[in-house]
Amino acid sequence: MNMRIAVLTTETLHHAFFVRELKELYGDVTAFCEAPAATDTSFPTQHAFERERDRFESESWFNGVPRHIGDIAESHEWASINDEGATKALRAYAPDIILVFGTAVLKPPVIAVRPDRVWNLHGGDPERYRGLDTHLWAIYHRDFPALVTTLHRLDSGVDTGDIILQRTVPLEPGMPIHALRRANTEVCVQLATSAIEMIEGAGDVVVNRQRGKGRYYSSMPAVLKGLCKDRFEAYTSRLSRDSG
Repeated sequence: MNMRIAVLTTETLHHAFFVRELKELYGDVTAFCEAPAATDTSFPTQHAFERERDRFESESWFNGVPRHIGDIAESHEWASINDEGATKALRAYAPDIILVFGTAVLKPPVIAVRPDRVWNLHGGDPERYRGLDTHLWAIYHRDFPALVTTLHRLDSGVDTGDIILQRTVPLEPGMPIHALRRANTEVCVQLATSAIEMIEGAGDVVVNRQRGKGRYYSSMPAVLKGLCKDRFEAYTSRLSRDSG
């Protein structure tokens, strides 16, 4: 079955990897990219491990060569996916599936383009953690079982749609925190391809309503990210000792 897949996203290394993997599998993939939202906070949010994360991902996925989404697939850029022009272009593309990975909250006109098949990838368990930096907030609370990734239908709420698939992010003994996003993104590819296989095989996906509404979290301050780094790496170091 030929699939036209729209990916609504922002320009980052891990999103470029996600688009590349789908493009290699399905061919007809178009990215609709929006400018990253400005961080509206009164405190710093960037931590040094995020620069190390970017270097690690570049080496892991692209042999250290900078890659942009437009190098990989057809790509259109907008200030916001909610802009009228972006919505019009998305409708003209007539996607069979819309995958949302890392955009701002989308408004009803975008969802209405394909309401039955607009799916969001959420790095966390939305029944416990919604919003931003949700894996980091789980680590902050020492809630390591909540390091999962979820594919859910998009609705008008924030991470509140029916769940399609959910998988645990694999943690390795001694794993540094700068490797967490790579592991999460690779799970995102698995979830997206599994759901597409459901469409190809059965014509639809099976969904489950969320049983609860997790707390909404905003951007994590840099000082707390440092704390999360320590807690995560202490946890994975114990995995290493246990495995020995």
